[in-house]
Amino acid sequence: MIYKTINANNAAHMNVQAERSFFGLGIAPKILDILERIKFRVPTPIQFKAIPLAIEGKDVIGIAQTGTGKTHAFAIPMVQRLAKMKGAGLVLAPTRELAIQIDEAFQALAHPFAMKTACLIGGAPMEGQVQALRKDPRVVIATPGRLLDHISQWNFLIEEVVMLVLDEADRMLDMGFAPQISKILRFVPKNRQTMLFSATIPKEIMEIAATYMKLPVSVEIAPSGSTVELVTQELFIVKKEAKLRLLGKLLAQYHGPVLLFSRTKHGAHKITRAIRDMGRSVAEMHSDRSLSQRREALQGFKSGRHKVLVATDIAARGIDVTGIELVINYDLPEDAQNYVHRIGRTARAGSRGHAISFATPEQSRDVRDIEKLIKLTLPVSRHPEMPSEEFVEPAHEAPRREQKRHQHPSYRRNKFRRF
Repeated sequence: MIYKTINANNAAHMNVQAERSFFGLGIAPKILDILERIKFRVPTPIQFKAIPLAIEGKDVIGIAQTGTGKTHAFAIPMVQRLAKMKGAGLVLAPTRELAIQIDEAFQALAHPFAMKTACLIGGAPMEGQVQALRKDPRVVIATPGRLLDHISQWNFLIEEVVMLVLDEADRMLDMGFAPQISKILRFVPKNRQTMLFSATIPKEIMEIAATYMKLPVSVEIAPSGSTVELVTQELFIVKKEAKLRLLGKLLAQYHGPVLLFSRTKHGAHKITRAIRDMGRSVAEMHSDRSLSQRREALQGFKSGRHKVLVATDIAARGIDVTGIELVINYDLPEDAQNYVHRIGRTARAGSRGHAISFATPEQSRDVRDIEKLIKLTLPVSRHPEMPSEEFVEPAHEAPRREQKRHQHPSYRRNKFRRF
């Protein structure tokens, strides 16, 4: 496949972009007025590069880390182009929460043009979605499985699609949606515009681009696996049985919203109970919770009713909440890539954030996989209010002990040797 790559990794270049506005990107005056009204004044790098190309009708591959404004990078061009042409826009997303948030972003842009949207997700009643489809929506946001359900029942005529977006494409592949995506891509008309947005570029993404896209322009804002610049990171090497005690100490120190990740649904439930027993407001979010329960948890977290949200990786890319002060990896992720997506939930919209990870002494390989991916060595800390025996270092990993570490300023800790 032949495609052009626009790389915006140069920091000086990005600083120049930051001084610019949405004017000059080819955006219609009516949409500029909407952006001004919703206080969108400075385009993010991915928006600055992708919007003009998408407005021209080009196929686009947008590679940017989570939390960089990808949604509006495709929502603005889609609304503008659909306002001038017949047909529908289709956005595929990996999770229900992400689909809902994309729909909310589209509504602010589409409603002034009298465009309706429909959000098709599993876990919600089919009847309400059928009614939304009968109102002739111009933009449909869907998870792959539920979209195929509607197509099979002739509720949605996919041959009307003229613009297609695959959002968080790598995540959809990770979640096993490859067969459904291939089926959908075979259904949609060949004469369409396709945009693919992803945080990483696995070979499966390139295969999709080569097979289903027309000379796409690749816009890469950050290297695959890079983390948000304004996130400080920290690692505790701690005994498994000491994790909850350490968590209690940390929650007493941080007063802003905290997003905590557990590896399993059962673990998330246990951690939620433990945090509640600490007297803290907490909600849980994982696939065993109903859609209404997950919506309530997310809304409660957004509104500040819950200080802590405990989630599995289903929420790693489905939570778009500004102001998250701290992300805690209570369990390290099974896949190092998910570390990037998890900590990308903080330090959004130009604010700063912090990420803390707990690792047991047996997880040295997992830590090194993360460090290799992000090209950084995680600074190791020991909490001063906990006994030193709670923190363990394996004796066979001595060569790494003498490395100096930057300590996060919110604590004053002794240097601690790592794996």
